[in-house]
Amino acid sequence: MTRRYLAAFAAGLVLTVSACGGEGAGSGTSGSGGAADGDITVGVAMPTQTSERWIADGNNVKAGLEEAGYKVDLQYANDDIPTQSQQIDQMITKGDDLLIVAAIDGTALSSQLAAAKAAGIPVISYDRLIRGSGDVDFYVSFDNFNVGVQQGTSLLTGLGLLNEDGSPGTATGPFNVELFAGSLDDNNAQFFWNGAMSVIQPFIDSGQVVVKSGQTTIDQAATLRWQQETAQKRMEDLLTSAYNDGSKVDGVLSPYDGISRGIITALQNAGYGSAEKPMPIITGQDAEIASVKLINDGVQYSTIFKDTRKLAEQAVTAAEAMLDGEEPEANDTTTYDNGVKVVPAYLLESQIVTKDNIVETLVDTEYYSQAEVDTGQAG
Repeated sequence: MTRRYLAAFAAGLVLTVSACGGEGAGSGTSGSGGAADGDITVGVAMPTQTSERWIADGNNVKAGLEEAGYKVDLQYANDDIPTQSQQIDQMITKGDDLLIVAAIDGTALSSQLAAAKAAGIPVISYDRLIRGSGDVDFYVSFDNFNVGVQQGTSLLTGLGLLNEDGSPGTATGPFNVELFAGSLDDNNAQFFWNGAMSVIQPFIDSGQVVVKSGQTTIDQAATLRWQQETAQKRMEDLLTSAYNDGSKVDGVLSPYDGISRGIITALQNAGYGSAEKPMPIITGQDAEIASVKLINDGVQYSTIFKDTRKLAEQAVTAAEAMLDGEEPEANDTTTYDNGVKVVPAYLLESQIVTKDNIVETLVDTEYYSQAEVDTGQAG
């Protein structure tokens, strides 16, 4: 129950609040009371503005909350953990009524969340699960294991080992593939990796996929802070150490478009992208416009489209329910154990994007215009 409702109760108001878990987040009078007052502030903590994805998330969440009648305290931390901690501390001190947090490090906010709990401020974990705290009330994200499955499947499809329907392809290999993972301080990185490896590992076991570098664990493949430059340097090192015998890279599992672009730069600098040395099959995630153009141009093979407009909408829906003293609707109450509790979650679905369906998935849905796809720049 929020401080708004505690104050109302203290004033002797009679409230009828449904707390049934099966009740839809937007049911009843969700958001109407506080929104009309215009005195409810939601703190939104986003990790960085270096990724267009997080800029869009922040803008979409802010717009949705403001449309619902709330004030919004939106902060970006530029991938600096102390900065994000300080920003959340300030949100609590200022008296924000609810927090939506996309954590830089999912284990670094326990004291902030404890302070929020003590102040009666609900916390929604946004896209990245906050770990090690019992004070996370709700989680909105995508089905992150399935995102990894889609990445692994698109890699194998691009190599010809699988058909689009999941049946065996005509190619037999062996193919040289290198594996990249996300940042280990982001809980999602493990889900992406496990999902991808669930479909790739059988092909490694059969010898149809060969990881020539021998780096097959998530610790070896991790990319701190998902940085493009870090991925580029690792790909350069892999080429030097494992491919100096004239062998070629056939595919690269990449969990994020920024990492993909770093990988591509390293490969291009090594002469890949010609008829004699074609660009490997390279995956990605987030459908960033620069990578969508690379896919359209035949450089990157695929990305995973997670419609963050829907994610922001679900975060707003959950916030409205919580600010009305209700339990937001969850469609997963078993998967996301943060080490202290299983956090109820609402998960959204994602889509594989290749050159063949860019128009259908991104242009027709008005996520991007065709001009943006052609130029690689969001207008």
